[in-house]
Amino acid sequence: MEQTIKVELGERSYDVRIGPGLLDSVGPTAVELGSVRQAVVIADSNIASRYGRRVATSLQTAGVATDMFEFPSGEANKTMASFSDLIDSVFTISPAVDRDLLIVACGGGVTGDITGYVAASVLRGVRWLQCPTSLLADVDASVGGKTGINHASGKNLIGAFHQPSGVLIDVDTLRTLPADDLRSGLGECVKHAVIRDATLLDFIADNTAAILAGEAGVMCDLIARNVAIKAAVVAGDERESGTRAHLNFGHTIGHAIETIVGYGTISHGAAVSLGMIAANAMAVARGLIDQGDALRVADALGALELPTAYSGLDPEQVWDVMQHDKKARAGRVRMVLPTEIGNVDIFDDITAREVAHAVSALE
Repeated sequence: MEQTIKVELGERSYDVRIGPGLLDSVGPTAVELGSVRQAVVIADSNIASRYGRRVATSLQTAGVATDMFEFPSGEANKTMASFSDLIDSVFTISPAVDRDLLIVACGGGVTGDITGYVAASVLRGVRWLQCPTSLLADVDASVGGKTGINHASGKNLIGAFHQPSGVLIDVDTLRTLPADDLRSGLGECVKHAVIRDATLLDFIADNTAAILAGEAGVMCDLIARNVAIKAAVVAGDERESGTRAHLNFGHTIGHAIETIVGYGTISHGAAVSLGMIAANAMAVARGLIDQGDALRVADALGALELPTAYSGLDPEQVWDVMQHDKKARAGRVRMVLPTEIGNVDIFDDITAREVAHAVSALE
């Protein structure tokens, strides 16, 4: 059942392993990296006792001196304060921190983002491993080396590109994943289908019941297909100077919604789902896709129990937040829009009127 996808980045290439029971492989994986004398496991408070300690035990069994630190769970805690606390914690371990340190992220996307930023910052960069425990982190945040924290002005505005040394995706962790968190990850799966692989949308539609039930074999296939898409995009454009921005489909308006309603009020996957509906409405209005394509995506999202409507948003407020998005250029709002299912393009001539129309499509 185990599958391996390679992220091809020259000397920074790494493997993404997908299968059951992989949390117990963290110790041997760390040893294989070489020159790992000590490790720090960073986990959020929801999963530290269940999975974080298991990862720490695997490292200790492999002969690696290991400490574990946790921080409060949730998007609202992906802040400079949490980052600073974790940095302070890392520098309290003994013996003194050096470049033989390995940092391990164990948790969802928030954990991976903030832990990666810690790893990028300590001694200007130490090695780290990703052990995602949510579907959203499995298929998106764990691959590609984007690390960071949120700011009051917007999501993920502070951070660094810092590739992990490896990713271990243990599908057994999905058995304890709350239904809302599972659906959050499924939003990213639909996104990948729209930007790169129309057949993935068919796979999701044909296997919806098995996916929602978390059947291991289907989930391994689903995750592997999504990781392969993300890996190919990252390999082609590591630092988002071009086509990697395609991964932002659904995110520009989605991030604006998260900022407006408050981080954690709505799940990231739900926000991306709404962002895709809005972006598709804009694409239909521009004549890029037809209404049938937009309905096909909406049907898939609805079948996965993701939201396709949200009332009460102020279009002017959405527009204002979008102008401060990190993807904006010289005050021009950029968005990724589909030109067909399986292909997208970047448009930098988005207008406030178009955004108002897109937001109205969510009512």
